[in-house]
Amino acid sequence: MTEGIKVPKPKKKEINPLSPDQARAFLAAARGDRFEALYVLAVHCGLREGELLGLKWEDVDLDAGTLAVRRTLSETRTGHRFEPPKNGKGRNIKLTAGAVEAMRRHRKRQLEKRIQFAGLYEDHGLVFPNQVGKTMNAKNLTARSFKPLLDRAGLPRSVRVHDLRHTCATVLLSKNVHPKFVQELLGHANIAITLNTYSHVLPGMGDHTAAAMEQALS
Repeated sequence: MTEGIKVPKPKKKEINPLSPDQARAFLAAARGDRFEALYVLAVHCGLREGELLGLKWEDVDLDAGTLAVRRTLSETRTGHRFEPPKNGKGRNIKLTAGAVEAMRRHRKRQLEKRIQFAGLYEDHGLVFPNQVGKTMNAKNLTARSFKPLLDRAGLPRSVRVHDLRHTCATVLLSKNVHPKFVQELLGHANIAITLNTYSHVLPGMGDHTAAAMEQALS
């Protein structure tokens, strides 16, 4: 008999978003880094690491200030593979002015690298490839770029690249951006995922609801 057995609920993954001050410190430390624009997009736009590493220049319109998420780069036993975004469909994102400028700087640096590695560089149209134009390994990104930048910014090494995405969400929600807009930006399948993931990291939410009720009935 199994009717009386309760299946344990999966433990919610802990998130470790940066505070706005920490995010500013990290992005300042990343200024000039080969992957500066990747980190700016993660913080400003909430893209997943696989979405960033799968991004191609054909998905980006810097004149219009827009970006389309059309694929994610997955690491499998047989190597890298491009797959549809996690929610099964893509999304369009309006870039911040800071993200546009970071991407313009990145494109200029990338063109210079292509000249430097002429003959070795394979142009696959990737925005964030490795040194010779092929898909970038996420572990190498963390070890060779991200962790040293955390050290430079004085931040704990327990912070993950994915926490930059969490930072984007918590900053927006703390500024009273509607959760529906945050859901669409992050590419969550439904708003319940957004609320379940981030509501507990906003300590002021209870105060806001109490104040709103008092104001309505006073």
